[in-house]
Amino acid sequence: MKLITFLVLSTLFFSCKPTAQSIVNEAIEKHGGDKYNHFSMSFDFRDKHYIIEKNDGKYLYERHQKDSTGKEIKDILTNDSFRRTIDNQQVSVEDSMAKKYSNSINSVAYFLLLPSSLNDPAVNKELLGEVSIKNQKYHKVRVTFGKEGGGKDHDDVFIYWFNQATTKMDYFAYKYNVDGGGMRFREPFNIQTQNGITFADYNNFQPEDEKNTNLEDLDKLFEAGKLKLASKIENKNVVIK
Repeated sequence: MKLITFLVLSTLFFSCKPTAQSIVNEAIEKHGGDKYNHFSMSFDFRDKHYIIEKNDGKYLYERHQKDSTGKEIKDILTNDSFRRTIDNQQVSVEDSMAKKYSNSINSVAYFLLLPSSLNDPAVNKELLGEVSIKNQKYHKVRVTFGKEGGGKDHDDVFIYWFNQATTKMDYFAYKYNVDGGGMRFREPFNIQTQNGITFADYNNFQPEDEKNTNLEDLDKLFEAGKLKLASKIENKNVVIK
């Protein structure tokens, strides 16, 4: 009888032990869940206006800006196309530039809508363990991307910190290789929820010596006050319907 009881309790313990997948699933649910499937969002980021629309896997992203002469440039990105208009007239864009513009728009949407994309097919997740930041306990999850479907920056590496009390994603960090490479650690502020979707602005930190710093150590450096503020990521006039 004691052996049976031990086996039952052991099974319950291991079945309840969180995994990287279960942690991400719960965070996505808390940040928006099914709301991510159907919504329309508009916001201003830096000197550009963005529109994001999603409908059952189909998406439409728009970026509006003005050039130095006052002409309105509109970039429109969908699941299978990119086009640019200037003063509502479509213009030809070289493939290399179309990819550059598309990546830039995707990047803005990706960061703003985290953690919604962490279950994409190309995402690989690994639970690194538990840590404490500012007296809060976190699950620490490492994310890499498969080459197939992982996009232009598939070799970037991310780490996410999920608050054990709220099950939401708070901090994240990433290592990138473009433009000479580097790494960043983001601390959320101005956390808001509209139409069931939670989003935040971020203090964007970087280590003093990026080349000799391990991405996995950024939480410790942040706690020790050894990261410098590189910029603030602020999305303004956000409206979600």
